[in-house]
Amino acid sequence: QVQLVESGGGLVQAGDSLRLSCAASGRTFSSYAMGWFRQAPGKEREFVAAISRSGRSTYYADSMKGRFTISRDIRKNTVYLQLNSLKPEDTAVYYCAARLFADTSVVLTRDSEYNYWGQGTQVTVSS
Repeated sequence: QVQLVESGGGLVQAGDSLRLSCAASGRTFSSYAMGWFRQAPGKEREFVAAISRSGRSTYYADSMKGRFTISRDIRKNTVYLQLNSLKPEDTAVYYCAARLFADTSVVLTRDSEYNYWGQGTQVTVSS
């Protein structure tokens, strides 16, 4: 099992940046494919970005391409989501997710593919 704890959210202005962190417990962090999702009030949870076990493959939702960057540090058991050029519509609770996966190069983009979730961190972008 793995436990995930997100941090780094906050209240920022449009155009600002944030870096979200997701710290994973356990000694097998490198065995997990990781992803970030978000859920705005009154909306369904949506995919943001994903990274493979190896870290060499990443994938982004179209609206996040060029603004968000996902990365992972195996030594620190942490996955990051860099958020740049934030917009008010990026306001949401951001969740980190993990799935034990054999293939080191696959990215998982559907929330149903993940079985471990963090508690979320709130990002609020004011105009």
